[in-house]
Amino acid sequence: MSTTNNYDIKKDMRYLQLLSKSFPTIADASTEIINLQAILNLPKATEHFVADLHGEYEAFQHILKNASGNIKRKVNDLFGNTLRETEKRELCTLIYYPEQKLELVKASEADINDWYHITLHHLVAVCRDVSSKYTRSKVRKSLPHDFSYIIQELLHERPEDKNKADYVNVIIDTIISTGRADDFIVAISNVIQRLAIDQLHILGDIYDRGPGSHRIMDLLDSYHSWDITWGNHDILWMGAAAGNDACMCSVIRLSLRYANLITLEDGYGINLVPLATFAMEAYGDDPCTEFLPKTDGGTGAIDEKTRQLIAKEHKAIAVLQFKLESQLYQKHPEWKMQDRCLFNFIDYDKGTIKLDGKTYPLTSCSFPTVDPKHPDQLTKEEAGLVAKLHHSFEVSEKLHKHIKLMLSHGCMFAIWNNNLLFHASIPLNEDGSLKNVEIYPGHSSNGQQLLTDIGMLIRCAFQNDSTIEMRNYAIDYFMYLWCGPDSPLFDKSKMATFERYFIQEKETHEEKKGCYFVLRDNEAICDAILKAFNITDPNRHIINGHVPVRAIKGESPIKAIGKLMVIDGGFSQAYHRETGIAGYTLVYHSRGFQLVQHEPFTSTEDAILRGTDIKSTTQIVEMSSRRMLVADTDKGIELNAQIADLEELLYAYRHGFISEKDTNGK
Repeated sequence: MSTTNNYDIKKDMRYLQLLSKSFPTIADASTEIINLQAILNLPKATEHFVADLHGEYEAFQHILKNASGNIKRKVNDLFGNTLRETEKRELCTLIYYPEQKLELVKASEADINDWYHITLHHLVAVCRDVSSKYTRSKVRKSLPHDFSYIIQELLHERPEDKNKADYVNVIIDTIISTGRADDFIVAISNVIQRLAIDQLHILGDIYDRGPGSHRIMDLLDSYHSWDITWGNHDILWMGAAAGNDACMCSVIRLSLRYANLITLEDGYGINLVPLATFAMEAYGDDPCTEFLPKTDGGTGAIDEKTRQLIAKEHKAIAVLQFKLESQLYQKHPEWKMQDRCLFNFIDYDKGTIKLDGKTYPLTSCSFPTVDPKHPDQLTKEEAGLVAKLHHSFEVSEKLHKHIKLMLSHGCMFAIWNNNLLFHASIPLNEDGSLKNVEIYPGHSSNGQQLLTDIGMLIRCAFQNDSTIEMRNYAIDYFMYLWCGPDSPLFDKSKMATFERYFIQEKETHEEKKGCYFVLRDNEAICDAILKAFNITDPNRHIINGHVPVRAIKGESPIKAIGKLMVIDGGFSQAYHRETGIAGYTLVYHSRGFQLVQHEPFTSTEDAILRGTDIKSTTQIVEMSSRRMLVADTDKGIELNAQIADLEELLYAYRHGFISEKDTNGK
């Protein structure tokens, strides 16, 4: 019931005048209130959470197409007793890959018209089911123009209604007789995929390791509704695009480490020929054994000559990275990372390095471009190489397009329906309290403000209206976000890249995790973090990724008695051996949370030819005692606010504060 009074009207008059332009009459405002009230009572739409994709385009694409098994579940619910398992599998494959599957069907079906008739009825039934929780208006906006009217008619007419059975059958028969069946199947399959997921949440790390990061970004560019909380690997690429040369070298080094240059060279047109030329000249006689690429992650076999060249390029760019990082650490003493200027601690005559008061032998002390007296200084040839690589990143239009997409859809954290989303960590003190982190000299913050401030600083690196000083600092700061001890995207004592390359002793490889990772299984700590982000609903959660859950060792992704869910299960093939699985996805629908554990995806070709799907295990994390409605969500809060505004507008019309306009807007 409205509690509007004359004081409210006078106070809000300017806003109400603007609102009256959209709803110029009492009838218009009343109709919209009725519409919004109805929407509030629809079931909550499905949210889909994924994390740490790491360039695995085919697996990610398949997860989207099958909605983490949600489409398969709907097919089973609809046709569980009427279709054989093979028929249900074939129907699912058709929905996922309609163009490719149609080619196979038409080559094998004896009576294609009969198959069309049966299949079209099945597809309409599935589409009707996935569209049932949306308004007709929203469904209509999701439909392709060519078939919009026909699909609407089929969705809203029931074939079991005897009065409409002939009508529905004639529509389907006509689709077939006019030769539009293939186009219609493709269109309605895409609509099913679209409606099965209302909002896609990506919890960071699209980039690195796998070969398809750029293809993932291309897919997202046309995806209907998604957001991302930036991960440390995304930040590294953003830093490279912004002009941070140390980030640029790290991006190239990681690509070489996994023998995966597809994204760099084919995706973004980064010219690595100058690096190959330099590496052969500087390290031609060095076997670079410690830099041989990791090729067990499924990136394809490479010959021995190529492996040797990659190893030399790998070492050349790693040395450059260590030098450029060290220059930044010296430039920014406030980061307190001078202890990572490791070339300064090497005894080049003895081939040893001194770390934390202990001396360790190096596996190799072949550093032909390092001057022991000025170890961080680039040679003339190195400086020329960096300039060429910098230019290549600078002029890559596609890379900059994708980074703009990251900026427009992303942030350091997000809050959706009482769920706090971030990639890695919230820096904490040992007692679990929020840790103050200095972002730049004289400015420190913690918790929500820390992530907000960092997000704003990141954007400064790409904005021409930022001061030169602030923009330059923001560009430098990408390196701290990548590997700084108090970075919420890293939160470890160090990144032991140098140690893993050059020191055998495992104790030097240890990267001590920050307090968040130690304490995050404590329900009280999670509650305190959620409260600090002003999330007070009893049904609240933290959802993040970053650290792969080692399911093979019995580790659970559900922590703090269900308050926290870690959904990095190793999407990347490079992690499969370590985790024993191929990732988690989280589905949040009107009934509650379901965590889906996936086994490795074979290939798109297998999915099409043999109907293979990602084998998944669904775990019910939390089920609601009643079906959640739009009214229970953030969208519901927004719609209720709109209803209150419209009720105030009605009051203003009825009490003469604002005059209704006629249909011509006079």
